[in-house]
Amino acid sequence: MKKVLIFVTNHGTLGTQQEKNGTYAPEITHAIHEFTEAGLDYEIASIQGGSAPIYGDEIEDGINEAVLKDDKFVTRVNNTIPYSQLNMSDYDAVFYPGGFGLLYDLAENTSVADLVAKFYESGKPVGAVCHGPAGFLPVTLSDGSKLLDNKHVTGFSREEEVDYGTIDKIPYLLEESLARGNGIYSKVAPWKEYVIVDGHLISGQNPASAAKVGREIISLINQG
Repeated sequence: MKKVLIFVTNHGTLGTQQEKNGTYAPEITHAIHEFTEAGLDYEIASIQGGSAPIYGDEIEDGINEAVLKDDKFVTRVNNTIPYSQLNMSDYDAVFYPGGFGLLYDLAENTSVADLVAKFYESGKPVGAVCHGPAGFLPVTLSDGSKLLDNKHVTGFSREEEVDYGTIDKIPYLLEESLARGNGIYSKVAPWKEYVIVDGHLISGQNPASAAKVGREIISLINQG
C-alpha cells in the first residue's frame, strides 16, 4: 500500500501567547480523507514525537469530525513518530498541513529539512497547504540551492492573515517569506481554493485548498 508521511508541529500555542494552536484540523483531516478514499495509508511525524496539538477541531463539515473521531487518526496523532526514527524510503509522498504552530518549529528545523531535501531529490512529491509551505523554507538541496528557488508556490496570504485577525500575532508574513526565499509566489482572492503544482512540489493557499492538495499528491503518486 502506498503511504504518505504527514509532518505536524509540536508547538501548541500562537507564538508566545496562550491561544490554542498547533495543526489546523481541517487541513489535515480533508487531506487524509482524500488519501484514504484513494486507498493510501498515512503516518504522522513531528520533530519531538508524541502527541501533536490540534485546533479547529470544533469545525463541523462532515469530514473534519469524522476523521478526528477515527481510531487510526486518534492513535497516530497522539503518538507521532519522531523524525529521528523515520525511514524516508517507506513513503511515497510528504505532506505538511498548516496551522500557525509550524511557523515556530518545522519552518526552522534543518534536520527535518535535510530529510525532505533528499526525499524531494528522489523525485517523490512534497506538498503543503496554508501555513504548511513554511516547511519548505529551510530545505536546501544537495547542490546548495534552496527548494523554493524559482518554484511557483502559494500559501496563506496577507489578506487572509488580516481577515483571520492574526497579522499582528505571527512572527513573520508567510507570503513575504516565500517570496524572499526565492519562490515565485502567487495568490487568489482570500479563502478561495488555489493550488499550484510545480513539478513534484505542491502548495495550497488556504484551508479551502487542503482537499485539492491531497488529490494532486495522489495524482503524482499514481504517475510515479
